[in-house]
Amino acid sequence: MSAAGEAEVAPPRSGVLVTFRESPRAVKALLFGVLVNKLGAFLQVFLVLFMTSRGIDDVRAGFALGAYGAGSVLGVLVGGTFSDRIGPRRTIVLGMLATAPLLVAVLYVRVYPALLASVVVVSVLSQVYRPAAAALLAEYTPEHRQVMVFAMYRLALNLGTTAAPLLGVALAAVSYDLLFWGEALASLGYAAIAAFVLPRSADAVGRSRDATQRGTGRGGYLAVLADRRFAAYLVAMLVNAAVYTQYLSTLPLAMRDAGLATLWYGVVVAINGAMVICFELLMTRVVQNWPARLVLAIGFTLLGGGFACYALPGGLAVFVIGTLLWSLAEIIEGPTMFAYPAKAGPERLRGRYLGAAHAMFGVGSALGPMIGVPLWAQLGPAAWVVFGAASVIALAPAWYGVGRAR
Repeated sequence: MSAAGEAEVAPPRSGVLVTFRESPRAVKALLFGVLVNKLGAFLQVFLVLFMTSRGIDDVRAGFALGAYGAGSVLGVLVGGTFSDRIGPRRTIVLGMLATAPLLVAVLYVRVYPALLASVVVVSVLSQVYRPAAAALLAEYTPEHRQVMVFAMYRLALNLGTTAAPLLGVALAAVSYDLLFWGEALASLGYAAIAAFVLPRSADAVGRSRDATQRGTGRGGYLAVLADRRFAAYLVAMLVNAAVYTQYLSTLPLAMRDAGLATLWYGVVVAINGAMVICFELLMTRVVQNWPARLVLAIGFTLLGGGFACYALPGGLAVFVIGTLLWSLAEIIEGPTMFAYPAKAGPERLRGRYLGAAHAMFGVGSALGPMIGVPLWAQLGPAAWVVFGAASVIALAPAWYGVGRAR
């Protein structure tokens, strides 16, 4: 075989550093922009404290936080539509430019209904970038490297999410106003990166896709839902998110009822964060070219097994082992799960496929505590077996959803 022939069959180099170094400038800019934006994401974390400091009671402040979450789900759906219609680059720029002044305006709204409406609008606009950014990552990344690039995207999100509360505490110690100004500046920074670094050709691609969509008749999210396999995949994402979010709602109750101090809950959550930040890229290097079915089968099983483990007797050791298991599930399945929607449907609907996936995960995250906490109150430790079984059962629609060659 000639050297040229050998070069053709050689496996692609898809290591972490090689992937990042050989990625186009647009991909690096997107990753940096997401990190900048998440470093300034203070509103959701400090919303309840801000509103109660204004004399608003706890119940109404909690309702506002729930409304923020609902607005976030709507935001990714809107972002998916705009990404396909006007282009992902323009969607990011407009979304971030609109978010900044509205964030500052929230400071000057005193009447609760108006404040609630302002928070919802901000949450919608602040999330429209997510399907647009994911669409661009898929656009500019070869398919064999997309899982790794989405792992880098998740790392940027996780680093920002971890650091933002620490930065927010420092700003809030001076004034809550600085939180809003800080997030507004982060939004403007992301808008500037998107406007001046991302290629304008990305918007032309979006308009071309939209024109193609109009010519085919059925479009929008109806076309996404008409894809039965992807609809099944969305169901699997919803269940996966509902189970995953139990670590925020049911786990602290379980550890408290087991007689463990709050400190230990903080420790197990820190274990999860450390594993995701330190090891997800390394794990992705191993699994990035595995079949999606295999990755999801391992991930959903480990997720269910980790939470079911909490039902066993054994005290703190059981909580640590269970957390290690479902954290391993997250770093195995996470990049593949969020990269898959970008290639699941036709290119003309890429933004909407991504928007639907992000929205479904958000809905599952919202429903999880609403289901999990009452279930814990009724069943006690046996509730963990239900959560584990739900994750394993959800593998069926996930398996069906990714089974067809796209």
